[in-house]
Amino acid sequence: MGAELGHFALVLALVLALAQSTIPFAGALRRDPRLMAVAGPAAVTQFLLIGIAFAALVQAYVLSDFSVLNVVENSHSAKPLLFKITGVWGNHEGSMLLWVLILALFGALVSAFGGNLPDRLKALVLSVQAWIAVAFLLFILFTSNPFVRLSPAPIEGQDLNPILQDIGLAIHPPLLYLGYVGCSISFAFAVAALIDGRIDAAWARWVRPWTLMAWMFLTVGIAMGSYWAYYELGWGGFWFWDPVENASFMPWLAATALLHSAIVMEKRNALRIWTVLLAILAFSLSLLGTFLVRSGVLTSVHTFASDPTRGVFILAILVVFIGGALALFAFRAGSLAPGGIFAPISREGALILNNLFLTAAAGAVLVGTLYPLVLESLTGDRISVGAPFFNLTFLPLVTPLLLIVPFGPMLAWKRGDLGAAAERLVFAFGAAILAAIAAAWLAGAENVLALFGVAVGVWLIAGAVSEIAFRTKLFTAPAAETWRRALGLPRAAYGTMLAHAGVGVTVLGIVVASNYASEQILTMHPGETITAGGRQVMLDDVFVRDGPNYGETVARFTVREGGTVVAVMEPTKRRFTARQMETTETAIETFGAAQLYLSLGDISPDKAVVVRAYWKPMVTFIWLGALVMAAGGILSLSDRRLRVGAPRPARKAVAVAAE
Repeated sequence: MGAELGHFALVLALVLALAQSTIPFAGALRRDPRLMAVAGPAAVTQFLLIGIAFAALVQAYVLSDFSVLNVVENSHSAKPLLFKITGVWGNHEGSMLLWVLILALFGALVSAFGGNLPDRLKALVLSVQAWIAVAFLLFILFTSNPFVRLSPAPIEGQDLNPILQDIGLAIHPPLLYLGYVGCSISFAFAVAALIDGRIDAAWARWVRPWTLMAWMFLTVGIAMGSYWAYYELGWGGFWFWDPVENASFMPWLAATALLHSAIVMEKRNALRIWTVLLAILAFSLSLLGTFLVRSGVLTSVHTFASDPTRGVFILAILVVFIGGALALFAFRAGSLAPGGIFAPISREGALILNNLFLTAAAGAVLVGTLYPLVLESLTGDRISVGAPFFNLTFLPLVTPLLLIVPFGPMLAWKRGDLGAAAERLVFAFGAAILAAIAAAWLAGAENVLALFGVAVGVWLIAGAVSEIAFRTKLFTAPAAETWRRALGLPRAAYGTMLAHAGVGVTVLGIVVASNYASEQILTMHPGETITAGGRQVMLDDVFVRDGPNYGETVARFTVREGGTVVAVMEPTKRRFTARQMETTETAIETFGAAQLYLSLGDISPDKAVVVRAYWKPMVTFIWLGALVMAAGGILSLSDRRLRVGAPRPARKAVAVAAE
């Protein structure tokens, strides 16, 4: 009965979503408080119903109910319990159910934490959110029902794709969906404001924390996916410009631009058109990512489905929501006043320049992702757009952006002094030069671009620290005054510092790991030794062992440093009997910020093993930077002025907070 209960709950959720999308909307147009009051309880109940459906599917997986087609196609009785649960969203139907569950969760959160929102705006936001829910619930029920029964039921399932049976894929999709779907709140606020005809600084304060939360989850989700690809696929890379990777990166760029634009709108009541348009584009790019993953137009390790019917359905959703929102924006654009006036050299000017580079970079990624698809549809020719294209288009746009980031916080609102800002960044500039000199001394000066990249990473980190040092008058005022100023700064200021510094940490990791890594591909026999990263790596033995639902061939390596054993590493090749598939499981050992990475190739009967050995200095900084960025987001959200929902004005802070 579990599957029937789950299906019935989805049908009820659809009916409730239809009511939520119409009754509060009519109430908002009529300014009827009784009709508008329906929105909150409907959003919470919709979340509970979809939660029941999701729990029913989880139960089917845990109990290995092979009378459910989705369980048969993606599970196996011998699969570990953790991967039975995560297998729920390791397929198209289950992942879409998780998608709408998170969508309903955000609607329930708006209902719970939006008590300070104007009743009309809240009703419109929840109605728009329900429109999206109706579309995707229809999509699930008519094209992607996870509760289809089989009769007779098979004795055993087909198992989940082996490369998805990993803890990284247990975490990555929920985090990414929280970011994707979180952008729907910003979209709903934008559409609701356009319908209402009221877009002002208060609206920016309401939309900013939701955008920040979505951005934070997107940041961690993309980083988790990058790390999964790095260690699971055995290629040794952390980013491949895969079209589906790009599909998550584009909304992140748009959400980053939206955050900065919302700051200007909140502080100076300016950039209204920019902010509303970016709120629409961020979610539009999220929907585009959903289309690319599930339409069958792409072939990738990340894609779920190849059914053209589903692709047409999602394409229709794209046209309705993106086209409708942009049409409404065009209708209202003439009434959106530009807002406050400011000089080009000002904090507003720096944030606009930031947004121009971010949106241009997102456009470059979009062109590189869609061009092969458009070309194939028009001419039938197939081409591949990879790293060379993105290096020539994306990097020239991002590099000046990274260089100007530290200047923004140093400039005053309305009219700034570029010379004074440069003086305040002397320490950051000196640190960047010293970092480049140190890199040249340690690794040689032949690669000038790598030295420049190292300098840029340190420039971002030191620039972020310099802002706090300037605002607290570190080393220029008595320690007591510095301490008082430090306590007086809002938490959002420290959050911004961490976010900008986190970008620098990631840049530093990417540059160093990409330019100073070493790679060896060779055949080894037991007892042979190679040197990687100044450490001796010996192949001890090759043997076979059994796992819960696979058999594996293991190569055991001993890592020594100065004659002392510092690690034992066991990369493997696994054979999953249910799917008759083989995967490569890498072994990674971390030494400080660097990693030793071992991956196996062919294994001969005499235990000769083809080994791919990488030494990757500072590679962990790539993902550490993302965690630092997310920590900055958490710290900013803890600021009462950026509290999720409708932020309350902070109590009067120490004078330094406004400086």
